[in-house]
Amino acid sequence: MTESAAVQAMTPYELLGGPAILRQLVDRFYDIMASDPRAAGVHAMHHADTTQIRERFYEFLSGWLGGPQLFIEKYGHPRLRGRHMPFAIGEAERDQWMLCMLQALAEVPMSSDLREHLEESFMKTADFMRNQ
Repeated sequence: MTESAAVQAMTPYELLGGPAILRQLVDRFYDIMASDPRAAGVHAMHHADTTQIRERFYEFLSGWLGGPQLFIEKYGHPRLRGRHMPFAIGEAERDQWMLCMLQALAEVPMSSDLREHLEESFMKTADFMRNQ
């Protein structure tokens, strides 16, 4: 197998660098959400202590990116929209969430191809979450 073919066969989880880099992405995402006033609306939807949500998001992203299915093993199917229905999510909330994720993606080392793929995937998912 050529090096190019081997890279193409890798999952986004593997291309990102595995658990340590994924944890870095998740932590940076929530740190930005907590500190950037432009994300105040979406930040207000979370508990002050983000320890639990950070862990769940890490577990979800692990499987979503093609790594270990940590979230499913603990909680079953993610039912993403259903779990977020109690929160009013419109374009403003989607955009605030994406602001945090785009900044986190920009700060975590990865290839530009992977970053572009993740930006598109996160945007599709964030838009799907809108319920307003």
